[in-house]
Formats: sequence, C-alpha cells, structure tokens
Amino acid sequence: MADLDPAVVLGMADQAPDGIVIVDREGLVRYWNQGAERIFGWSAAEVAGRSLDLIIPEKHRRRHHDGFVAAMASGTSRYGADDLLAVPALTASGATVSIEFSVVLLTAADGTASHVGAVIRDVTARRAQEKEVRRRLLETASSRATP
Repeated sequence: MADLDPAVVLGMADQAPDGIVIVDREGLVRYWNQGAERIFGWSAAEVAGRSLDLIIPEKHRRRHHDGFVAAMASGTSRYGADDLLAVPALTASGATVSIEFSVVLLTAADGTASHVGAVIRDVTARRAQEKEVRRRLLETASSRATP
C-alpha cells in the first residue's frame, strides 16, 4: 500500500458519502468532507477553524467537552475500534438529526494526541422507521391485551 498516492486517499475521503470530520486538540474543525457537508448543511469553508460545538446539541456539550479534554490529555480514548456511537446532532438549519459514528484518536510524530477523526453516518430515516415499528408493535400488543 506504500505505493498508493496520498492524493488518491484524500480524494476518496473528500468524496465519501459518510461524513469525515477531523478536529484538532482544541476541538476546532480542520477537515470536513462532502459527506459532512451533505449531513450537516455547512460547507467546509463555513466550518473551517470553528468549534465542533456547532453540531453538538447544547445539553450534550459539557459531556462531550469533558470526554474530549480527557482523551487529549491522556492520549487514549475510552472508545475502541468496535464502538459505534449514536447521538443527536445539529444541522445548519437548526434541525436535529440522528447520527452514528466511529472515532479515532490521531497522534503527532512525538506520540501525543493531536487530532480526533470521526466517520459519521446520518441514520435519521432509519431511526424514524424503527420508532414507527416499535409504535405499531406496542399498539398491536395493547389491542390484543384489551378484551
């Protein structure tokens, strides 16, 4: 794989349908691909250098901040390669979407944590379908239980 041109890898990341976001150790956006633009509604130019708080709902910001700071300080994350996280997120229009994402702690040449990368998928439609199925199952169960 060493012969793969880094520009090819970057081109793939730029065009990936899933959102790919990288923030620096201060939590400022340093990379935002086309998938992230589609999911969240902000262009890469609009979010460059801004805090990731723009997609984090207010009630979740403190928890995210505390976990982020701890990971940067320790150089480790409590989330592993098999962890898929699910949270609500905000779009440019102010709407809330459901996202799932995996997270990777990136290190500098000296081994210290320097960035965090995430691969993000919008699962809003799937979550709505799942909620509707649960509602119908409860409705059916309730109607069967009533004589």
